[in-house]
Amino acid sequence: MKINLTYVFLIFLATQMVSCAYNNEEELYPMEACDTTNVTYLATIVPIITQHCYECHGGNAQISGIPLEGHQNIKAIVDAGRLVGAINHQVGFSPMPKDRQKLASCDILKIEKWVANGAPDN
Repeated sequence: MKINLTYVFLIFLATQMVSCAYNNEEELYPMEACDTTNVTYLATIVPIITQHCYECHGGNAQISGIPLEGHQNIKAIVDAGRLVGAINHQVGFSPMPKDRQKLASCDILKIEKWVANGAPDN
C-alpha cells in the first residue's frame, strides 16, 4: 500500500495548526488568586520592598539616593505619586525595579491596595 506523502504532510500540518490555535497565556498558566483583603505595611509591603528594592533603595541608598527603608521614606514616595507609576512601568516614571521585569502582578496589586488605603503604618 503506497501512501501519498502530500496527504501525510497535509494531515500533519492540519494537526499542528489545530493543536495550538486557541492556547493563550492566561489559559495555559492561570494566575493564582491574589488576596488583597488584609494588606498591611509590616506583613505585606515590607517583604516585597525588601526582596525587590533594598538592593538599590535600602540602607543608605548609595546606589539610588532614594531610600525606601522605613515607613516614612516609602510614604514620602507614595505621597509624591511615584511608587505606583514606577512599579507599573508607566510612561513618565522610572520603571522599577530598574533594568528588571516588573514585580509579580499580585505584588503590584497588594502595593496598589495599600496605597489606595492611604499607605498606613500598620
